[in-house]
Amino acid sequence: MILKCVELLNVVLSALVGGMYWGPYLALSRSLNTFEPDVFLSIAHRLNQNMAGLMTYLTPLGLLSTLPTLYLSFGSQVLTFWLTLAGLVCFLTALLVTVQIEVPIVRQIVSWAPSALPTNWKHLRDRWMRFHWIRVLGGLVGLTCLAAGAIF
Repeated sequence: MILKCVELLNVVLSALVGGMYWGPYLALSRSLNTFEPDVFLSIAHRLNQNMAGLMTYLTPLGLLSTLPTLYLSFGSQVLTFWLTLAGLVCFLTALLVTVQIEVPIVRQIVSWAPSALPTNWKHLRDRWMRFHWIRVLGGLVGLTCLAAGAIF
């Protein structure tokens, strides 16, 4: 029963993290390159303000919530253990992309003014979106692994 409770917590927290990856991607991916610079900057600023603080705490909580599941399933629930480990690796990959690539790009973007955009602003915007896809994929595959480990 304890294992099922920690699995539930892990899946819920990880679903929240994955949803924070998926939502902006779904909302913006087909139209981001059509926005005028001032609209793009306004959206980027608002997303950063709304998400950065929350994700600073939610992501580590989601990752840490896999540890009890791994501990309790090791040796006794082999499939749960390996699927949870695979989910953790996916979410860690998403975190690595976030910290190494996406956050530095967002820090640049939020420092821009519409009247003084760098010449490569479209390239950076598009690079953020390309790497965001890796983050979305990591969240979706990771959540699928965690949910499958909890179910099977």
